[in-house]
Amino acid sequence: MSSKSARLIGALLCAAGVSGAATLPLPKIDFPADSPVALLASDYSGSTETTRGSALVVDLHAALTLRNLTPRSIHGLTLLVEAQEVTPGGKASVTLPSLAVPPGESFPVRIDLRLLRPVQAAGAGAVSVRLDGVLFEDLSFFGPNRLNSRRSLLVYEMEARRDRKFFKAQLDEGPARLQQAVLASLARQGGQPALDVQVLHGGRATNIEPGRELAFAFVDLPGAPVQPRDGVAMVAGNEARTPKLEVLNRSSRTVRSVELGWILRDPSGRELSAGSIPSDVFLAPGEQRDILKDVTLRLPSRQGTPMAIAAMTGFVSNVEFADGKVWVPERPALSDPRLQGAVSPSPEEQRLMQIYVKRGLTALEAELRKY
Repeated sequence: MSSKSARLIGALLCAAGVSGAATLPLPKIDFPADSPVALLASDYSGSTETTRGSALVVDLHAALTLRNLTPRSIHGLTLLVEAQEVTPGGKASVTLPSLAVPPGESFPVRIDLRLLRPVQAAGAGAVSVRLDGVLFEDLSFFGPNRLNSRRSLLVYEMEARRDRKFFKAQLDEGPARLQQAVLASLARQGGQPALDVQVLHGGRATNIEPGRELAFAFVDLPGAPVQPRDGVAMVAGNEARTPKLEVLNRSSRTVRSVELGWILRDPSGRELSAGSIPSDVFLAPGEQRDILKDVTLRLPSRQGTPMAIAAMTGFVSNVEFADGKVWVPERPALSDPRLQGAVSPSPEEQRLMQIYVKRGLTALEAELRKY
């Protein structure tokens, strides 16, 4: 769910009285006839629908069990969950990266979402859970891809393969070397959390402070097919308005999207990850073009005070080519000191570290040897 939707929900919760929570009608699992997964079991305990002012607040808590019906291993899945398609806050998604579900095996899916729909829709129908995409081990894809989940799942999978290869190489040098790499990863994860940056399209801004022009700094990652060249934004308080960023396709392949990671520095010198922002752009080999010029980036408040932007650093976090393949940075590139303290580990690296934390080094070694 977007930050804008979350804030809208919060405002509605505070705006009007509560008429009492009712049990949510059973959600509708709407998978196509040729779906690669089937629903085996479901539990919706605790799911409610509450009237608050002019809206219905849907609290969906679902524990699903799905089965892989195909002869291929499933490595990623995205579900689209809708309470009302056109209402802000009426739909969200659940993505499961880093899966490895063999043919015929079952796997759990947990859904915990808060959605909105108009009060006139009370009793008008159940929440729907639809399949947006499934990524297989051979990188083939099934699904309508309404959320562009193919690209997201493919990026997660390529990052997962990269990170498993890295930790497997540490293991090959001995358990002590693996543990050293694990402790370094856990130390990075224990740093500052990523910020929930709101992206406003169309350049809309709400901060009334006068702006100042701020030039971006860039980390040019080795092997990146797209190079950030030049960029400026008007910065006012916690907003970076209408950034203008020029990128160059220095590869021999046509690019159709670029995702940029952002590191922000506040006036005290603290650097924090601001996540990444995808941009659909057609770039022929050797072509350069401005991107992101019609958006405003807004930072959240910290302890009630909007976080001011003193400096911005950008880097290319992934690239999608016209043929559907993707590029992600290699591990050595991510060891750049400018990225070490601010870039969050991939979902797969976080999963591997949780195996170590919960079950120890021996369990992590066994997991890595599966691949």
